[in-house]
Order: sequence, then structure tokens, then C-alpha cells
Amino acid sequence: MPYPALLAALGLAGALLFLASLLVGPAAIGLSDSLAALIHGQGEAVTLVMREVRLPRAILGAAIGAALGLSGALLQGLLRNPLAEPGLIGTSSSAALGAVLAIQTGVSAAFALALPLAALAGALASVAVLLLLSGPRGSTLTLILAGIGISSLATATTALILNLSPNPFAANEIIFWMMGSLADRSMLHVQLALPFLGLGAVLAIPAARSLDALTLGEDAAASMGVNLRRLRLLTVLSAALMVGAATAVAGAVGFVGLVVPHLLRRACDARPSRLLAASALGGAAVVLAADVAVRLIAPDRDLKLGVLTALVGAPFFLHLILRTRQEGL
Repeated sequence: MPYPALLAALGLAGALLFLASLLVGPAAIGLSDSLAALIHGQGEAVTLVMREVRLPRAILGAAIGAALGLSGALLQGLLRNPLAEPGLIGTSSSAALGAVLAIQTGVSAAFALALPLAALAGALASVAVLLLLSGPRGSTLTLILAGIGISSLATATTALILNLSPNPFAANEIIFWMMGSLADRSMLHVQLALPFLGLGAVLAIPAARSLDALTLGEDAAASMGVNLRRLRLLTVLSAALMVGAATAVAGAVGFVGLVVPHLLRRACDARPSRLLAASALGGAAVVLAADVAVRLIAPDRDLKLGVLTALVGAPFFLHLILRTRQEGL
């Protein structure tokens, strides 16, 4: 499929799933009533459902999916490894730790945005530590090792907090938040997340062509005028901002950044610059589809978005490992 046609198909799929996200929910509202309430504000109760419940959920689903897909493509291009994913640099686990601390200390009960702000602070702190550990001239291997160390420490600290938590209600809230969900999100969450998601996407733009050159190797890319230090900094900051903001408002939604770029790589001729836009559109479609699915599969049981993406993504990840091993033989 030609690249423009691929982008058009992914964009159309995302638009249809965005519409489906607006129309699917426990409140049985017809198509015409839904659109009238959303656009014209007709019907007080229906307008409240559409504008304050479903619209923020749909916007966050599209934005978070695009951010996860784009960040996965960025890191796979930087590390030249199709098995790389956003959690590799430790941002998501650090954001989760920030949210856990907010819940455990009771700060999250103080005001509505305390939890996502704490998660975002954890994500930004992890970026500072990552850049400090990897150093200005650190290699890709150093970056990976620093990210793994940060991720392991954040995960262990989160487990320690859960283990020592004297409040079973706080522990229960922590566990459910870490499963990932877009339920009960408002326009305040949209306003908090979108600036960071947008800034991360903007930082990814100048990295696109440099990632194409990097496919030839670091020495070849440097000889073509690519500033490897600047490329690493832009890529890490971009991915961290997007993953941190996504985790801050939705919890842990795994495997999107791993699966989507890999599925689209061949259709983009394995060119990272092309894969970035395709992965963003594909990620938005995948998260929107998963969020619609959790409302249809178990509407009365609050099936978590992160649980569904993990159930689908984990077998695919194992398939990737097996195929990579077979290709290496």
C-alpha cells in the first residue's frame, strides 16, 4: 500500500473509532441525540454525558494512543531495535511511582489533579536522572542500562509502598489505578495532558530524518552531519514527555508502543521517519478500539484498558521474540 494511502486509511480508522467512542456507553443514547447534544447542547442530561464524560474519554484515547505509538517508534528508531518500547527508559514506572506516592500520602484526595500532577512530576524526575546517568556523551547502551535501572528502582519502590501500606483502601486504589483506564476522566485531565503530549510530538519532528540516517549506523550518521548527542536528547525528551503525560492521566497502558510500530514497519519500508506518523495514527486507533472494547465486553465490571492491551500485547510480544530468534538462526 502506498504510504499516503496508509496514512489515509489509519486516519479514517481513527476517526471512525473516535466516533464509536463517543457513541458507546452505558447510557443508551441514539446517534442523532448524541450529536445534537454534543454540537448544539440539546438536552441537559445528554449534553452532560456527551461533553463531560464521553468527549474527554475519546480525546484522551486518541491523544494517548498517538503518544504511545509515536514514542515507541522513536525509541525503536533510536535504539535500532524493534523490541524497544517506551517503558525501557523508566518514565512510565516513575510516573506510576509518583501517582502511588500521591495516593498513599493522601495528597490525591486534596484536589482533583493532584494524582496526575504527581505522576507527571515523577516522569520528569526520571528524565533528569536518566540524562544525568547516561551523561552528555553516553552511548546507546548506557542509555538503555540507565533506563532499566531507573525502571527497576521505581517498580521496586512501588512494590515496597504497597507492601507496607497500612491502608487497604489506598492499596486497592493504587492497584486499580496501575491497571490503566480512561473512565471518569474530565476535561481537566485533557487540559493537563495535551500540552505535554503536544510538546513531545513537536520535539519528535526534527528527529525524523536523523533517525533515517541512523539506520546506517552511528558512524555513518555522524559522517552525514547528524548530531548524535542532540538526537538522543530530543528523542528521550520527546518520548518521556509523551509517556509521562499519558501515564499521568490514564495509568499504565502497555504494549501499544511496542506492537503498533512493529505492525506498521514493513508498510513504511522500515523508514523511521515514515513510521513516526503512521505509528501515531495507528496507536490512536488501537487505544480507541481497546477502550470501546472494554465498554462492550464487560460493561458492568469495569474491565481496565491496561489489562486488555496487556492480554493482547503480551502474546504478540512473545511471537516477536520467537520470530526474531528464528530469523537469527
